[in-house]
Amino acid sequence: MAKAYSKALNKSIEIQRVLGKVQGDENGPTVIFIAGMHGNEPSGVFALDLVLKALREESLSVKGTFYAIVGNIKALDEGVRFLTEDLNRIWTTERLANLLGKTATNIGEEFPEQLEIYTLLREILDAGKGPFYFVDLHTTSSKTTPFALVNDTLLNRRFVSQYPVPMILGIEEYLDGPLLSYINELGYIAFGYESGQHEELCSIEYHEAFIYLTLVFTGFLDKDSVSFDRYYRLLASTSTHTRDTYEIFATHKITKNEVFKMNPGFDNFERVHKNQPLATSDQQPVFAENNGRIFMPLYQCHGDDGFFIIRRIPPFFLAFSVVLRKVKLDRLLPLLPGISRHPDKRETLLVDRRVARFFAKQFFHLLGYRSQQLDADHLIIRNRETHSRRKEYPSVGALRRL
Repeated sequence: MAKAYSKALNKSIEIQRVLGKVQGDENGPTVIFIAGMHGNEPSGVFALDLVLKALREESLSVKGTFYAIVGNIKALDEGVRFLTEDLNRIWTTERLANLLGKTATNIGEEFPEQLEIYTLLREILDAGKGPFYFVDLHTTSSKTTPFALVNDTLLNRRFVSQYPVPMILGIEEYLDGPLLSYINELGYIAFGYESGQHEELCSIEYHEAFIYLTLVFTGFLDKDSVSFDRYYRLLASTSTHTRDTYEIFATHKITKNEVFKMNPGFDNFERVHKNQPLATSDQQPVFAENNGRIFMPLYQCHGDDGFFIIRRIPPFFLAFSVVLRKVKLDRLLPLLPGISRHPDKRETLLVDRRVARFFAKQFFHLLGYRSQQLDADHLIIRNRETHSRRKEYPSVGALRRL
């Protein structure tokens, strides 16, 4: 059987696709944790193993179902990020169509992993009872305080705002094919959590705390049945900006055959200034184009993004975006010149780039749209609010930030 190894614990554990499942006698949520989508990130797997053992040993009263799912088993067994392709970058419409139609070519070693995960998730959704919550557990190559990566829907934002960790919006504009974006497009609450650096012991501890908070926030566990306050305070103590929300506004995308090297010493969320040297690309310096904070600087061999730059979103604009989305102001966008609705996808708009330059990205962000370049002349902007299953989550946010 495959194993995952933790350098922090100097310990290995046996792993399989479903690391464990806990089901209560009463109806309740279905909570799905996924860990180890990258094989060099075993922290979440070990934290889930600890929580599963504690739930069984303490015989706690639970409502609903809790799944702990392992991602890239082969890569975890070898201790590498992936074998032939990044398992967390291949959940695109085209890839899934090939996967299900069995028309994929150049099949790599991640293909059976993706097929098994997809089949399992479909079985859970078809047989389980909602509401469904999906959480993808990760760690980073640089030192960091814990944070949540959130696709920008009001449902996601409302749920994740309960945690005492920074919330990062906008990753869907810069990454193609992460698993959680696929799940978000199905309308479910789904977000990522990064607990710390790959090999630090505290990363396992912060993952464990986050898992328990999630089980309480979803209603799977009663707040008084676990050390809720201790876990909450542990995460709240990791940073002075745990209540802040940020958005990604720039990145350095690594091209094929590019030799990229991050300058040493950058920690996640560290302030950077315009024209500050951040890295080298083919031995030429890469400078920060704007003031902001460095986010997920790449200090490992594999990866398509050298770094991101983020900025804090003032609370007023977060509240304003709620109002604009609730009144569905975005319905007026196709009336503007250069903006048209996609012929096949009601949540998608096509924007002429000559027109787009008159609208700041933040304007589309307020309405719930995130953009990517379609071709030389057009942007494609998508709104995931269209698919949000809001009626299935009536109690989201019942436990607000303390």
